[in-house]
Amino acid sequence: MSNNFDNETTGAWIIHHGRKVSQDVHGASEFPAIDEAAKAADLLSRLATNTQEVLSNEEVEALAKSAKLNPRTELQHLLSLLERKRLIERNNHGIEVIGITTRGALHHSALIFNESEPTTEERASISLAEKSSEQPISRKNASEYIGDVHKMTQDEVSSFLDRSEQIGFIDAEGQNEDCLLFNGNLFRKDNIEKTHIVLNSLSSSEQLKMVEFENSLKAEGCINVKRAEQILGKDLFDKIKAAGIYDLNTVSNDNGENVYVTSPGAFHKFVNPLVDDCFDMAKALVAALTYGIQERSSSQGRIGSVRAILNKLISGQSIGPATAIGQDYRVLELNRVVQTTRIGQGPRFTMRLLKKDIGELALQVLTTGSANDTSITLPNAPMNRYIGPEESRFSTRKKQSEPSKKGTYNILSALRGGRSL
Repeated sequence: MSNNFDNETTGAWIIHHGRKVSQDVHGASEFPAIDEAAKAADLLSRLATNTQEVLSNEEVEALAKSAKLNPRTELQHLLSLLERKRLIERNNHGIEVIGITTRGALHHSALIFNESEPTTEERASISLAEKSSEQPISRKNASEYIGDVHKMTQDEVSSFLDRSEQIGFIDAEGQNEDCLLFNGNLFRKDNIEKTHIVLNSLSSSEQLKMVEFENSLKAEGCINVKRAEQILGKDLFDKIKAAGIYDLNTVSNDNGENVYVTSPGAFHKFVNPLVDDCFDMAKALVAALTYGIQERSSSQGRIGSVRAILNKLISGQSIGPATAIGQDYRVLELNRVVQTTRIGQGPRFTMRLLKKDIGELALQVLTTGSANDTSITLPNAPMNRYIGPEESRFSTRKKQSEPSKKGTYNILSALRGGRSL
């Protein structure tokens, strides 16, 4: 039985699941259709731009390596797959890619998945992810739902749920009949209403701390993780970030890692939170541009107005030349969001936008969202890696103490109108 979701939503869950599968020793062999479709969509999103482009074999291989694909096996298989779908054309010198958006890549991911004869468990994993993103669901109810929809026996469902938790398709908190299933997209839908429910479930002192933090976050758009811990206290912060109430964004550079906190709504005020920035590229572009505003000197190419810069890039024009361009956008280059070009033999570069839809989303973030171009504080070194909210949250879950886990369970229980532990 197929899932009753549109292709873009299905594709977004495939990307989510594909990342989890790739980190599990046996994941790819157990969930082959998800693995293949996710890798195909990731590669397509890196290759494609909003206009038709020609890439050399060397460029394609470099992109494959950035996507952690084996260039001799996985890459060739995926290129053949994309060629059969008429999304690319290959010759001896390279490939030609049709113009495609992020949403387009997700759409094709779903088509590839559905045509790959996915197993019952693979289809069930998509259903379960969507169901557990609406509100926490008890393991018992999830078992009944999956069994009914996908015609699986009780033993099959039990084994499937165990494996889904192990791989990371879902999270589980609590024991036996009290076990609740959820995922990191829980607060990307009806965020204000759900946050209000959580607030009412806390003690009076915790409520005061969270109100203070919410007010600061609304005023500033983004708060450094150390300051978040100071306002909320480590115990409260640990249990709410594990539930996914706030997004943790990790920016890595030559000086180490720095983490800042945003509301899930900061990047998704007028867009589908699951679909539009599924690859976290708009968040990374916002981070890089904000760094250019706050940390770069005018001699290196300091950004005066993000709105002006993005409007110029979205219109198809290049910006620069500037020294900073050659250093601040490495993450975006690896994902082919932007293309930089060195001017002569010197240190200065120009830059053009390859993915117009990502630029438009970043512009919405910085001009209409709660994050803005004067509020986000980034570390004093160019970004060379960006870790999105789900990976950061998953890392938090692994390190949670038992008291913190209990607190997270109580938050989840409040969201579904249940009792606390």
